[in-house]
Amino acid sequence: MFARPRLLAVSLIALATLAACNRDRPEKAAEATPAPGEAAVVTPAEAAAPMAFESKTPYAEVRLTLPIALRSQPDLHARLYAANVRDLRAFAEGAQADRTEAGGDGGLPPYDKTIEFTPGAETAKLFSLMRTVSEFTGGAHPNARFGAVLWDKALNREIAAADLFIKPADMTALDQALCAAINAEKRRRDPAAQTVSLSGGSDWKCPTALETPFVLAASTEPGKAGGLTFLVAPYIVGPYAEGSYEVSVPLAAFRALIAPAYAGEFGGGIKV
Repeated sequence: MFARPRLLAVSLIALATLAACNRDRPEKAAEATPAPGEAAVVTPAEAAAPMAFESKTPYAEVRLTLPIALRSQPDLHARLYAANVRDLRAFAEGAQADRTEAGGDGGLPPYDKTIEFTPGAETAKLFSLMRTVSEFTGGAHPNARFGAVLWDKALNREIAAADLFIKPADMTALDQALCAAINAEKRRRDPAAQTVSLSGGSDWKCPTALETPFVLAASTEPGKAGGLTFLVAPYIVGPYAEGSYEVSVPLAAFRALIAPAYAGEFGGGIKV
């Protein structure tokens, strides 16, 4: 009369073993891969980080726009979304405090701040993004500034601009190449434009490479970066009326400066 419970226990063990085997079958594992046309699995990082953010109050209007390319780097996506939304919310709160404590806004429109990320070139190991900020808090025009992100996909972390180069490095060659590119663009826009130099000597001077945001420049060789594209905000090398500058420096100008860990990410010329 004790055989039946024992047989039941054996049967349950067999069923558990069979279920475990079935879970390991290739056809079951394949079900986790979306079929063509089906939605891809969204990671927690992606779910917490939309591609845009917008908020409007009587005191401030703020917007964040992220590129679709960022979805390939979910950790960076989540990090950038969170940090920039905090930035925009702080701006909006500051706008309200600023305008209410001043005793009114005199009929001025709301303050405005826009942050937009756009992709630079991408290699097997490196992912780059340009950050453009436009901010209006009254006055004749908005203020604009740039930033950049370099992401090491293998290490899954952001690297500083200086990490791209050997240490110690004499950056003179790259600084001079950047300055030459800025002056060439100035002359293209206006043949009579005032040139700038690294030493100054006029109202404006060339910035150095490491103090200027840059992204990777697309290459004529697939999967490589053909140079660096530098982002120079208004007022850096000329009056506001000149606007901003986006100039590229080819690999030949700084090839010897690249750190060994990233030398293989560069090749070819700048793709136009």
